[in-house]
Amino acid sequence: MAQTVNVNFKLDADVKKSMEIACQDMGLSMSAAFTIFAKKVGRERRIPFEVSADPFYSESNMEYLEKKMAEYRAGTLKVAEHSLIEE
Repeated sequence: MAQTVNVNFKLDADVKKSMEIACQDMGLSMSAAFTIFAKKVGRERRIPFEVSADPFYSESNMEYLEKKMAEYRAGTLKVAEHSLIEE
């Protein structure tokens, strides 16, 4: 049998709880789920799901939102209806 080792890393408490519940629903421990993930990464040499940046958190969008919040706080924000917003 292969030698096992401990791996320690930090997770947000809410992320950990959510994963624990999901693993429990699948009949897995978190350790088993991470082992499955690690074996798949090692075998395929890739992350086994799509990883992409959320454009909401891009630097340009954060700057835009900060500018709009400053306008809102100053009372100068111009608000207009958008055709995609349903009443």
